[in-house]
Amino acid sequence: MSHHREREENNCLNCNAAIQGKYCHFCGQENIETRESAWHLISHFFQDFTHFDGKLFGTLKYLVRRPGFLSREYMNGRRASYLNPVRMYVFSSAFFFLVFFSFFNTGISKFSGTTINGKSLPEIAKMDSASFADFTRNINLGDNRPDLPMTRKAFDRYVDSSLKRVFDSTLNKSGLVVFGRNYKTRAAYDSALLSGTETDNWLLQQIVYQVIDLNKKYKNNAGEVIAAFRSTLLHSLPQMLFISLPLLALLLQLLYYRHKQYLFVNHAIFSIQLYIFVFISMLLLFGLNRLNEQLHWGAITILSAMIYFGLFFYEYKAMRYFYGQRRAKTIFKFMLLNLVFFFMILILFTVFIFFSLFKI
Repeated sequence: MSHHREREENNCLNCNAAIQGKYCHFCGQENIETRESAWHLISHFFQDFTHFDGKLFGTLKYLVRRPGFLSREYMNGRRASYLNPVRMYVFSSAFFFLVFFSFFNTGISKFSGTTINGKSLPEIAKMDSASFADFTRNINLGDNRPDLPMTRKAFDRYVDSSLKRVFDSTLNKSGLVVFGRNYKTRAAYDSALLSGTETDNWLLQQIVYQVIDLNKKYKNNAGEVIAAFRSTLLHSLPQMLFISLPLLALLLQLLYYRHKQYLFVNHAIFSIQLYIFVFISMLLLFGLNRLNEQLHWGAITILSAMIYFGLFFYEYKAMRYFYGQRRAKTIFKFMLLNLVFFFMILILFTVFIFFSLFKI
């Protein structure tokens, strides 16, 4: 509620309806003076933030500790005390993918499996100044320069240029090849189709045409084509997950079709809150993985495995609480749901691979 002074007039400034009381009964706008100070604006911001913050942490507590509870509360109409699930999904997915894309750099110069003089890039990054100086003295830059240590910035440039040479020597000779087809122009491929040398169906023809166009666009640099394709595919993951949400809700509706009290929207809310928990768990796993790169503790690996297992256990507990069926039925439906959903995700991922190829 605002602390601004109430207007003397009894008409709503938003919809011009007559007002009886402090709020408009048509649009809900508060009937207060429009003139406000900077202090009012700042205090209003902090009131809204702390209100959101309190709801967020309260909702997270129930989401993590009581699987399926929030879905049941939403279905029963008790919603004002918790953060709206759709708003929470938007917030959590945006934060998740912000972290995700920072962890999975799509550039070809950041492959963790790359080794230089027997050392991987993560091992080199952890070297102290003295070890790094000794290590870089042994790198042959090919420019007849003295045996001097390199700065970190110079080393990063060296890594980028070195990996680019590797890609140039292994992938860039004749461009990207698809299904054994390596035609330089569309005309050459059309000639092969007309002569009967190639008997590709329509779908395969479109893929080959696209690969020919990409090789021309990237000047037969297959490394750049692959890097662009990986980047496009990775950045399509938010859309793929968003599309998978109603598919999961549809599967749940089919599994519980005899329970008429559960509408599609109830299954959708259950799916949304399940996804939010997965986002939170994956963020924790990202942090543990980064920590394990530095410490190499076996306990972190065990903890990560427990979290992976906990995701499935959480899903089972949520289904058991929300749908209220016996343990045996819930386990059966849990296994069937995950099996069918896995193949559905594979099909969806294949479709996104195809469309990503045409979005480069």
